[in-house]
Amino acid sequence: MVLLFRLRLFTLLLAALGGIMLSPVAARAQGGEVQTIWRLLDYVAVDYAGAVSGGRVTSTNEYAEMTEFSATIRTGIAALPSKPGRARLIGEAQGLEAAIASKAAPEVVAQKARALASDLLAAYPVPLAPAKAPDPARGRALYAENCASCHGAKGDGRGPQAVGMDPPPIAFTDAERARKRSLFALYQVIDQGLDGTAMQSFSHLPSEDRWALAAYVGGFAFKDAAAGERMWKSNAALRQRFPDLQAFTSMTPEELGRAIGQNKADAVVAYLRMNPQALSMPTPASLAVAREKLSQSLTAYRAGDRRNAERLALSAYLDGFEPVEPILTARDATLMARIEGAMGEFRTAIGRGEPAEVLADKVAVIEGLFADAETVLSPDAASDVSTFIGALTILLREGLEALLIVVAMIAFLRKADRPEVLPFVHGGWIAALVAGGATWAVATYAISISGASRELTEGFGSLFAAVVLVSVGIWMHGKSHAESWQRYIREALGKALSRRSAWFLFGLAFLVVYREAFETILFFAALAAQGRGGVIAAGAATAVAALAVVAWAMLRYSRVLPIGKFFAYSSVLVAILAVVLAGKGTAALQEAGLIDITPVAHVPRLSMLGIFPSLQPLLLQLLALAILCVGFWYNGRRHATGTAAAE
Repeated sequence: MVLLFRLRLFTLLLAALGGIMLSPVAARAQGGEVQTIWRLLDYVAVDYAGAVSGGRVTSTNEYAEMTEFSATIRTGIAALPSKPGRARLIGEAQGLEAAIASKAAPEVVAQKARALASDLLAAYPVPLAPAKAPDPARGRALYAENCASCHGAKGDGRGPQAVGMDPPPIAFTDAERARKRSLFALYQVIDQGLDGTAMQSFSHLPSEDRWALAAYVGGFAFKDAAAGERMWKSNAALRQRFPDLQAFTSMTPEELGRAIGQNKADAVVAYLRMNPQALSMPTPASLAVAREKLSQSLTAYRAGDRRNAERLALSAYLDGFEPVEPILTARDATLMARIEGAMGEFRTAIGRGEPAEVLADKVAVIEGLFADAETVLSPDAASDVSTFIGALTILLREGLEALLIVVAMIAFLRKADRPEVLPFVHGGWIAALVAGGATWAVATYAISISGASRELTEGFGSLFAAVVLVSVGIWMHGKSHAESWQRYIREALGKALSRRSAWFLFGLAFLVVYREAFETILFFAALAAQGRGGVIAAGAATAVAALAVVAWAMLRYSRVLPIGKFFAYSSVLVAILAVVLAGKGTAALQEAGLIDITPVAHVPRLSMLGIFPSLQPLLLQLLALAILCVGFWYNGRRHATGTAAAE
């Protein structure tokens, strides 16, 4: 019955975890509203210049549209869910509306619209990038099929069906206009259409097709791709401006031009929009996103918006640092731990309401650590030796915990003379490896695994395994004192290990192995992005061989151990692993933002043992240890009482 209860608990926890990972319909609806407002702001920033010049209206229709859009932007923001920053956004929208009403200069209106668009996304984050780099060949085919008849085969707006259209189709070859358009803006128009024109919505196309189409049409105005390729491959600072696909899709050529010069920017844009896969090629790792989010967090904190500051600080970790954490861990685990701890202390300082100067000092410390990290992460710092050691240690570290638990289960079943249950254990860990392979395929070709999803998976998986192992450890310790073990095997074990409850062993084996496989996949994906596939394979093969030796030794020597000693040693091993997983699980949920962080001085960070300089994981480890000690004490007392009664 105990094992059956654990099986039901396992099922309920998995269901709960699945519910947590789902995105609510309300969140999707809010995202659509924010994207619509963002599109209107982008449209105002680009097209207002065609309505007003020198303080006078040059196009009555265009000006009426700008006036209408600015009012829609204000009312749309006011209708968004209440947040601390919403009042400020409404004020900015009113300022934009007033600027248009007073026929302000186009550059003033564009600046206000761009600033409001940026602040809107900071307050109400929505996806601005595809899951993977758009496919140029697919974009070309879609354009010929859906767009060329109006916009022309060359994108000049002179397609056979363009005659008589009012307004005429956009000429994508207009470089002046194209410089003001991000790929996200083009994607939004393709997705929603354009009111008052013949441009219809193509929302029926899959999202990846719409992104491919946006990248293709966004490249018509930019020609010198060869020069752009040379600059991209030779200039590390330029590559750092595009740390991810979001930067690629949200940055306009005009913004890039202000930073590096318009001619250079046009060439780089030409290359990247024709070859977006270049963004996925091995490049020096950048922490630009983390830096930006930290800066925004500090700004929000100084403005009195503590909640937004906390959200941005968490985003700095999950979206900015988490993606480079695996490869940094492989190259310099000590530096990784220092950065992780410093970013946790920054979030804690926000929660405590410490002075802004204190937070600024913490940001400065993190900036210095980021500089060290980028040196470690640069391609020049990589070598065959470091890559081999990284692959070896990653697989050894992540695989050892799962191996110890699974081998202990196998050894226990052999001691109990229950070979018919072994297929459930083997099926569990084999299924976990298959699921791990599927996770790698999905994460590589379909979606990206966010930092939060990763930490939640690790956190809940570790805590569930810890709960199970605490009870298993106490149970094993009790059997080390049993004088009538054979009678227990004969009378009780046959019931306890029924076919239904044997699925619990399958579930436990699956969970502990998948948790480690999930982590290993992310680490190896980061290593693979740096090249040296053969060296990585050699390191992994060496680790597998070492793990096989450990498994062989454990199974061999467990056979010759007396049953009492076997259970005594196994209970201690399982208890240690339970305490370790309790600490790791709590720390992962802290990194995901579900649990607060309370730093504890003079406590070392020993992630291998699940020890972190934070009060919450230490308390949970102490709780697990206390339960184990009480359970072991009770087993010993019961054994002593039974022995005395027998005498």
